[in-house]
Amino acid sequence: MKKVYQALTLEEAEAAFTSFKEKWGKKHPIIIRSWETNWIELTTYFGYPAEIRKMIYTTNIIEGYHRQLRKVTQTKTAYPSDDALRKIIYLATIDASRKWTMPLRSW
Repeated sequence: MKKVYQALTLEEAEAAFTSFKEKWGKKHPIIIRSWETNWIELTTYFGYPAEIRKMIYTTNIIEGYHRQLRKVTQTKTAYPSDDALRKIIYLATIDASRKWTMPLRSW
């Protein structure tokens, strides 16, 4: 699947998906059916430049953000109010956002 979402053009992605389907279609028919059903939504990001697409399909940023929130919220198991939890999450987000500066080449 990596060849599909790392393709430079939509046509290359379609060719890579066809190749993937021929190789894995019998073993994983549900995955193939899901991709075929949602093809338009899954390939929408080909309308963006390659630099932006890499950020879209990379989940490391999201996983890192969730890790930061878990680190802050796991130390305390009860909060006096929903607002107290919101404030802690807000402050953790502000702290984590300092690390989010990701330079883009040719931007």
